[in-house]
Formats: sequence, structure tokens, C-alpha cells
Amino acid sequence: MIFLGRGVLSDEAILKGIIGDGMLQRATENKLYEQYFYFIKDATFKHQLSEDEASSLYTDTILAFIENVKSQRFEGKSAIKTYLYQIFSNKCVDFIRKTTTNKMSVHDAQPIQDWLLAMPDESKNILQKLISDNEVNVLYEKIKNLGDKCQQMLTAWGEGFSDNEIAKELGYQTANVAKVSRLRCLDKLKELYKK
Repeated sequence: MIFLGRGVLSDEAILKGIIGDGMLQRATENKLYEQYFYFIKDATFKHQLSEDEASSLYTDTILAFIENVKSQRFEGKSAIKTYLYQIFSNKCVDFIRKTTTNKMSVHDAQPIQDWLLAMPDESKNILQKLISDNEVNVLYEKIKNLGDKCQQMLTAWGEGFSDNEIAKELGYQTANVAKVSRLRCLDKLKELYKK
């Protein structure tokens, strides 16, 4: 790997590492994640996001960049830092718009809720349990289609295990690597729900 001082990877090293083999690819993705981690703090001030929200958006940014490099959509017309910052800023703005829009639509009644309100309590509880059970069954079926590693990771995460605990249990180098892998699994799960 080519470092630019203080362990900072050059753009060339990042691009080569991302399309490299498994060990080099993971090491490069980890270093990339850490190299621009300060974007999170910037977003908490600039966009007034919580650290968790900014962290999640930052992880999405890194995943999007990696995907763009692998699919050759990143053309290298700008520095990686500039490219990442633009993706991250766009994700922050989209998130703010989405949450603002969702806050405005909180009072919109859903048809099923209207039905539940009109039902006697006993019937309401039975219907809510049936809906909940069905949603859980659908979720488990979707998770089964993701493969063993994603299934183990999402099950552990759903049971309340932290990324650090998941990393130790499943053999990942760091909690950040486990988090990136978990988010990839969640993206795959979202795609299955869209089908």
C-alpha cells in the first residue's frame, strides 16, 4: 500500500486495494473507513445530525463508494476525498429531507389503523398479533435467503449483540468491519423486500 504520511492511503492505493484480493480489499476498506471518519463529526455540526445518524450515513457513503469503484462508475475525475464528501453531503441532505417529510406525515392515518380503532379490544389484539407474527415469519424467510454469514450476523444483531461482540464471535478484525458487513447484509435484505 502507498501511504502519504501518518498512515494515510493515497487515492491510487485505495483504488487498487478495493479491487484487490480479499485480505488487501478488507484492509483497504478498513483504512478508507478510518481515513475519512472525521466526516461524521463535521456532519453533527453542519447538518445537526446525531452521531449515530451521521455514522450510519457515513457507512452508507463508504459502501456506495466501494460499489462505484467495483462497478467502474467512479471515473477518477476528482479526488476520492472530494467524491466521498459529495456523496456523504447528499446522503445527509436526503436524510434531513426524509425525516422532515416523515414528521409532517405522522398524522396521516393508515387504513389498517382505522380498522383497529373500530374493533373491540380482544379482536384488535388478535389481529395485531397475527400481523406481527406474519411480519416476523416473512423476515425470517428473507434472512434465510441471505446465506449463513449474513444470517448469523443479523440474528446476533437482532438479539442485541453489539458490532464489537459480533466481530469477536464471527471472526472479523474490528467492530467497524463487522458493522460494514452487517450493513451490506441489511442492504441485501432490503433488496429482497423490494422484490
